[in-house]
Amino acid sequence: MRTIEWREGAVITIDQTALPHREVQIELRDCEEVASAIKEMKVRGAPLIGVAAAYGLALTAYHSEAKTKENLLKDLERSANALLKTRPTAVNLFWAVKRVMSRAEKTEGDVEFVRRAVISEAEKMAEEDVEANYKIGKNGSRLIADHDTILTHCNAGKLATVDYGTALAIVRVSWGEGKRIKVFVDETRPRLQGARLTAYELMREGIPVTLITDNATGYLMSKGLISKVIVGADRIVQDAVINKIGTYIVAVLAKENGVPFYVAAPTSTFDLSRRSEDVTIEERSQDEVTVIDSVKIAPEGVEVMNPAFDVTPLKYVDAIISEKGIFTRKDFNGLVKKEKSRIPSRFV
Repeated sequence: MRTIEWREGAVITIDQTALPHREVQIELRDCEEVASAIKEMKVRGAPLIGVAAAYGLALTAYHSEAKTKENLLKDLERSANALLKTRPTAVNLFWAVKRVMSRAEKTEGDVEFVRRAVISEAEKMAEEDVEANYKIGKNGSRLIADHDTILTHCNAGKLATVDYGTALAIVRVSWGEGKRIKVFVDETRPRLQGARLTAYELMREGIPVTLITDNATGYLMSKGLISKVIVGADRIVQDAVINKIGTYIVAVLAKENGVPFYVAAPTSTFDLSRRSEDVTIEERSQDEVTVIDSVKIAPEGVEVMNPAFDVTPLKYVDAIISEKGIFTRKDFNGLVKKEKSRIPSRFV
């Protein structure tokens, strides 16, 4: 199945906190449950969070007892506000909520027309995500050669999207084209998305994968064991890529060792009206750092800092691969200039 599906009044998705030991499907019946799943990281990955948020609003529309468009919009607004409070960094969440709410507000007709329009928009966004991810894979495979060894960080695979993935879409397409590639996956502390999720995905598909500790990356690069790095993104702004904590370290090491560093993301992750200093970096629970499988690994009372994301300046990025093509830094700067030209200067 896809990572997330709409089933007439319910949303079926995979509980990613149970992987890799158990494959558990959960049924979400209302927007509050969707918001909780996002906050608890049962649903994670920027593109998936966006579609999940859209489906959360679809659930509100489906189950609302509102008799007028005005009252339905009020129900949707309450749900939108709840979703927007779940995770502050990944832009797809905000993009999705804004898009669905705009569709609801602009739909003419009675409450049933609006209800169907919201559900239709959410399903359309899910289909668009699958199509975009496949195109990312096809575009990015042009950068992959036979016998390449690819390092990836965190999880930018099927589990982070509706289907197919972003960084791993490139791996999948390249493998399907007959390229004999190998993937190195770093564990990605503190939540171990690389070890738990990316390694799990690649092993299921029979793609050669080797798990390494986060602090082994520099050693492998210095030994010439990494050909390319491909990561995903939670938000791409004018001057940087915001992605899972540790991405910046990998990018700097790649630059130092002459290893191409690529970012794979759909254009829904582009937030070109903002700069990195405008983005809120999510701080998560200290238990993610001090506890593993209910076992305390740090001294009681130690002070903990646990940012979930970091900022990689564009000077470390060789190309951004999207469904619309491969953008070099020069290409990307052109997109930024175009975006600035249509925004009043006081907002830039």
